[in-house]
Amino acid sequence: MDNSKRYERLLERYRNGDMERRSFLGLLGAAGLAYGLHTPFAKHAFAATEQVRFDGWGGVVSEAFRKHAFDPYTKKTGIKVVDGTFGSGDEYISRVKASQNGEYNIAHLSGVFDYARYHGLGLTSELNEANIPNLKYVIPKLTDVFRGVTGGKLSCVPYDYGTTGLAYNRKYISDDEMKEKGANILLEKKLKGKIGGWGDWRTRIWYASLQTGQNPNGATDMDAIWDALRTHRDLLLKYWGSGAELMSLLAEEEIYVTEAWSGRVYALQEQGHDIGYMDPPNGFGWQECLFVIKGSPMEACEELLNFMLAPETSIAVAEGQNYPPALDPTKVDLGSKIPKLPAFDPKGTLSGLTFADPTYWNSNEQEWSKKFGRIQKGY
Repeated sequence: MDNSKRYERLLERYRNGDMERRSFLGLLGAAGLAYGLHTPFAKHAFAATEQVRFDGWGGVVSEAFRKHAFDPYTKKTGIKVVDGTFGSGDEYISRVKASQNGEYNIAHLSGVFDYARYHGLGLTSELNEANIPNLKYVIPKLTDVFRGVTGGKLSCVPYDYGTTGLAYNRKYISDDEMKEKGANILLEKKLKGKIGGWGDWRTRIWYASLQTGQNPNGATDMDAIWDALRTHRDLLLKYWGSGAELMSLLAEEEIYVTEAWSGRVYALQEQGHDIGYMDPPNGFGWQECLFVIKGSPMEACEELLNFMLAPETSIAVAEGQNYPPALDPTKVDLGSKIPKLPAFDPKGTLSGLTFADPTYWNSNEQEWSKKFGRIQKGY
């Protein structure tokens, strides 16, 4: 897009009430610089449109994004993508809440509950979907759940999905034992000191719900869940905090079993480790999105999202990070590797996955995260 069209489009959006005055003035400054003009807002705005900040989960996922999406995008557009990482959604949202407007731009968020949390805090933007034509390739169910949170509009595009199932070392735990015990393998006393667990309160409570025979989206006996969390805590080696740490603990055989992210386990299997993976009944399914934070340079972000949703980019990233893309397999040929990935749904309906109910989890977040934090510390 040339500078004249960019300026006209900015003005049109501002006149239509689609853009706040502060954002308009900031982006106007960027256009002014392009024309050789100087405004009080020019320096800040020029920097904002010259680069976009992207934050994600690190490790092989970040490597896939950098190699298959960011570097080709920068080469094509000249816009630099500065990528950072975070260990948990809670950690990242704290950083965003403490930041200046526009400091963070795009985040690789997990779960609709995170999207709803950002919306509740007034941090959602509004995408101009006309600038993201590749959105037409996305599985409709994945898009619809986000529209439901933000009144039919979108502040993100779905990008991939997966499960948090059970990973186990076949040298010490057989496939038959896993089928017999399911989620309760994490409470097996003979494995004391060789059990791991993600230090995420939702995942812990989800699995404790399975271990106590309750619906993970509607548990009623929370005392039983707290007891299960304490039992698990007393048996584990440690809570892990990132995908890289998860892979290291399993690869080095410091732990034999843990719940784990499906794509990370597939990466270990590709490296030759005999790590099994299973999703127990009502296992934790999730989808991830590319979320644009309020105050970001929208057109630059929309351009990046459209680039990342292009089938050739999305498939390359999916094959790199080992999670199925959000692309509808009935519309796009996904190649030979993606159909082999854990959690892949060839019909694109995702009816076999259990997703977290954002209303249920977000309404209990404050109490349950605090409670788990105390249990984690030994209480």
